[in-house]
Amino acid sequence: MKAAITATARYLPERILTNADLEKMVETSDEWIRSRTGIETRHIVAEGQATSDMGVEVVNRILEKSGTKPEEIDLLIMSTMTPDMCAPSTAALIQAKAGLKNAWGFDLSAACSAFIFGLETGTGFIESGKYKKIIVIGGDAMSSILDFTDRNTCVLFGDGAGGVLLEPTREGGILDSILHLDGNGGDALKIPASGSLNPASHDTIEKRMHYVWQDGKTVFKFAIKRMADVSEEILTRNNISGSDIKLFIPHQANKRIIDATAKRCGLAPEKVLININRYGNTTAGTIPIGLDEAVEQGRLKKGDYLLLASFGAGFTWGSMLIKWGEPV
Repeated sequence: MKAAITATARYLPERILTNADLEKMVETSDEWIRSRTGIETRHIVAEGQATSDMGVEVVNRILEKSGTKPEEIDLLIMSTMTPDMCAPSTAALIQAKAGLKNAWGFDLSAACSAFIFGLETGTGFIESGKYKKIIVIGGDAMSSILDFTDRNTCVLFGDGAGGVLLEPTREGGILDSILHLDGNGGDALKIPASGSLNPASHDTIEKRMHYVWQDGKTVFKFAIKRMADVSEEILTRNNISGSDIKLFIPHQANKRIIDATAKRCGLAPEKVLININRYGNTTAGTIPIGLDEAVEQGRLKKGDYLLLASFGAGFTWGSMLIKWGEPV
């Protein structure tokens, strides 16, 4: 028994922040942002809108598309680094708002790799035979933790969420995954305060420690190698070449990193899904948002091979190979 993705959904907030808008907020330019990242616009949550609100939208759309009743969901995994609050979990808030009265759930934190980590976790629960319907969401309200005076970070991220329904299958499904964690890279991309080490204080607020900080050069160097390495490794391990892959959905952080990974795996440009230009880096949301777009556009058919890959703070990185299938 394996796990198949049987429904997908995405949610992007209505407000759009363009590069031209950012030019008025911080010392940057449209040309600088496009040439280095490939980003043109990104979506931003409305005032009072939180990660759980995006998650509820995703759940409701998955239920509608799949014809599933809320009470049929067994488990909800919410992959995010921007929970509404420390407690209760964002999964609990979504569970209540969406009426998933028979589901238990939890939040999973692995930054930009969180959705793939969550998908692997959900797959294990399906393969156990104990669970039949699991929703895995990846989503972040990154604008809530961005310093809009720091041009090195605020131009990179956007808000959004996506998710999938996992069900048992005997044909195809999630075939393999390779996941990694190297905590030695933690200092290169982090939020210094807000946790138990540096709880909120006048000092942490004045030092702007509650916002994302990164050593851009170190992160880029790490990401461009590791995401390509792990993507090539999973193909080799499964005796598959780039020509066998129907679609590659990479984490959307930087177009140069995506292009380098695709080249290493021998993937033609038309096999690579890129939407970073419209959404920026939505962290845990990038892959499920892209997956829903691909399904909507008819880019995946039964029997097609799908490759996913990501990297993120931690450092975390990984790849996943899927054969598009159907539920039992």
